[in-house]
Amino acid sequence: MTASFPALALAVALLLAGCDRNDSETATAGRPVHVVRVEASKLANDIQLSGEIQAEKTVALGFRIGGRVVERPVNVGDRVSAGQAVALLDPAIEQNALMAAKAALAAARGQVTTARSTFQRQDRLMAQGFTTRPQFDRALKEQETAEGQLENAEAQVDLARDRLGFTELRADTAGVVTARNVEPGEVVQPGQVVVQLARDDGRDAVFKVPARLLESLTADSVIRVALADAPAVTALGRVREIAPQADPVTRTFQVRAGLQDPPEAMRLGSTITGTIEASSAEIVAIPASALTQSGVSPAVWIVDPASSTVALRSIDILRFDPGLVIVSQGLGPGDVIVTAGIQALHPGQRVAPLAAEPRKAREGNKSVWNQLTQKGSDT
Repeated sequence: MTASFPALALAVALLLAGCDRNDSETATAGRPVHVVRVEASKLANDIQLSGEIQAEKTVALGFRIGGRVVERPVNVGDRVSAGQAVALLDPAIEQNALMAAKAALAAARGQVTTARSTFQRQDRLMAQGFTTRPQFDRALKEQETAEGQLENAEAQVDLARDRLGFTELRADTAGVVTARNVEPGEVVQPGQVVVQLARDDGRDAVFKVPARLLESLTADSVIRVALADAPAVTALGRVREIAPQADPVTRTFQVRAGLQDPPEAMRLGSTITGTIEASSAEIVAIPASALTQSGVSPAVWIVDPASSTVALRSIDILRFDPGLVIVSQGLGPGDVIVTAGIQALHPGQRVAPLAAEPRKAREGNKSVWNQLTQKGSDT
């Protein structure tokens, strides 16, 4: 029993010596820790909208004069060309007015011929001294009056001819009829809308946008547009008009985006979805496991690449996300922070990443940004 004490003492001494050697080696090589190199990125935040296809320009066609509609040869959905008649009025009254104007013109021309002959005779007699000045002046005045009546008669003929032409309502551009408001037999007033026409020179993607999303839209913002029932049919649209006032019922703002080379399948009235690519300012996100405290302030351990030592740095936090911390100040791209093993660190301590840490750090950093991007898409 007595001989066993020296042996036990020797074993304890050897064990303590081994521990001291391990501690010395650890202090020399540095404490193993997990690190991540900080990167700045933008938080993706795609916005999804619903809307419909509308004509870029819509024309409301109406007669310039009143009358009874006798014919309306087009219906909703018909395609019309420039100059094609879309409605006709009863032309009887205008035809009679034109005939009367032409008769008045003929009479005015006869009066001008007579007045000119009388004035020419008075002019010759005046030169020979065989007439008086009052007779000469009266002949001149009758000629001027007759010429004025002729000009008026010519204008009345032109006006009557124009009014007769106004009995035909013609499209001034090619397009598609989207609405008809008058049927044959009805009496219309000047300017009353008879047919509504969607012009062929452009299509718009029209969306109702809540006020909170207007900050993501500016003039010339690009929207990816796709058919709701055929997502493979797509086109790009550029915002060209944002309503300055909200709809009094829905409290949304109308946004019109001009489509660039829209496919034929994007017909007027088609339901569409629009995607707006919006990004935040550059942010820094770190794993939540890297967060510690410096007094009452949040902080992280920064690794000095030159000396492989750590220092505690205070940071400002923008917000907390599941597993992530969004940092507003205190960190910049390229900073190396400790993400695991922070509890046993002290300022100036030497550290060393684990053998497989460089690859894991890159994968972990990529995972952080994948989570951020996914979160932005979900919002």
